[in-house]
Amino acid sequence: MTDWDSPAPLTDDLRINTGRELPSRSNAQVAAASEVLGGPVGLHAAIGRSRTWTPVRAVLLMALVVLAVSWSGKAGCLQQAPIPAPPGEQSAGMRLNWDNQRQYYGLCYSDVIARYGQQRLTVEDLRQGTVPYRTYWYDGNDQTGPRHYLDQPVVIGATMYLGAALTRGWQALTDGTPIPQQLDVVTYFNITALLLTMFWLIAVWATMLTDRRRIWLGALMALSPLIALHAFTGYEVIPVALVALTLLCWARDRVVLAGVFAGLAAAAAIYPLLLIPMLTMVAFRDRRLGDAGTVVLCGAITWLAVNLPVLISYPRGWSEFYRTWWARGAEPDSVYALISRTVGWEPSTALINGLFINLIVAVIATVGYVALRARRTPTPAELMFLLVAGYLLVGKAWSPQSSLWLVPLAVLAVPHARLVLAWMVVDALIWVPRMGLFLDADRKWLPPEWFDVALVIRAVFVLVLCAVVLRRLRVASQTPAQAPAGPGGVSRPAAPAPIG
Repeated sequence: MTDWDSPAPLTDDLRINTGRELPSRSNAQVAAASEVLGGPVGLHAAIGRSRTWTPVRAVLLMALVVLAVSWSGKAGCLQQAPIPAPPGEQSAGMRLNWDNQRQYYGLCYSDVIARYGQQRLTVEDLRQGTVPYRTYWYDGNDQTGPRHYLDQPVVIGATMYLGAALTRGWQALTDGTPIPQQLDVVTYFNITALLLTMFWLIAVWATMLTDRRRIWLGALMALSPLIALHAFTGYEVIPVALVALTLLCWARDRVVLAGVFAGLAAAAAIYPLLLIPMLTMVAFRDRRLGDAGTVVLCGAITWLAVNLPVLISYPRGWSEFYRTWWARGAEPDSVYALISRTVGWEPSTALINGLFINLIVAVIATVGYVALRARRTPTPAELMFLLVAGYLLVGKAWSPQSSLWLVPLAVLAVPHARLVLAWMVVDALIWVPRMGLFLDADRKWLPPEWFDVALVIRAVFVLVLCAVVLRRLRVASQTPAQAPAGPGGVSRPAAPAPIG
């Protein structure tokens, strides 16, 4: 033994994270890009010691930059113009300038803006006592025909009402002050954008912590072209954040919290109901059926706590979302509409509903069979990705912003970043021919067939991602870079032999 040798093995430095996957070492493209900042992380670098620029903070900063880009993309639809006035008279005020179909050719359309007036959320409506799910209106001014109510789930409706109430308060606060005035719809959009920003940052944070070993995967989610385009197109980031929190709590064995977030997610959209079969499959393989039951019970209690007051007080308004969803035919993005345009098939709404129910049951059964026969225990993200992808593929609608549902799931479930990024780019580009569908004939920039081709390409990409996930489930052993993370971000041990 020399003078400088230790008489005993050195104690591990617990301040260094030796299990974290480093993209600048494992990914050739990231390694090449890192040369701008000095090259890949060194072999003797103290990983996890920085107190300032942690991965979470760095990725959240990336997300904020992309969200700013997303807001800028919608700014074209926030332009104002004077209200036309007779010759010789001054304009009576300002209006939103959507002249000449600006919202379509400018690619800036947003449901947040469009539904502000449609759903009776304006400052004037609130002054008159508008309350979501209680207030109704008719199509025309003759007060005849079917009544219309706010057609959103309760969590989304509450968010919309909160944004409208804050808009009313801000307009009242700034009225008569030197602060520049703007249309209330512009204020509403900006306030709602701040709320949606909060939800997306929560989604990114929860996704990163679900798999701490591959924490830098959050960068792929934060920099997604889909979020750059659709962060503020609708309210889809709200259920995305709640589903991400559910997966995080399940991974940390916080089953009660997982149930609470699952219930909130189901009160914000329909697709989070797929959490029930997913958790059942995972729990069966992990022998955690009791935990799955707790999640379902807590989720049901939470869902009832959120929905029951509205259901009892305004049953007709509460059911508007579900009734509208069931009575709606196939949207232009759905496989049914694609087949209809291609071969001239014109199915009834009842037939489409029947096909959808049978197909989604088949999807759940197929994923369940795969989960039971897999050579290792599937991760919740893998099964949820397969279920949500199947839901979109066979569903009656697949709006461009609905693809956000898949983003955190794909990041966690698919180990090939370039493939995930390629799908995101293709999916984002669908927005161009999609907006072209609504343009007048003299303004159309693409034939409608381009939209159909784009839909097929997107479906192929999603099916390829599903095939990658299915192939991983058939592999008995994996490399460390591919191994899925278990609770707390720790790689799972090998699972027992397949069942059956």
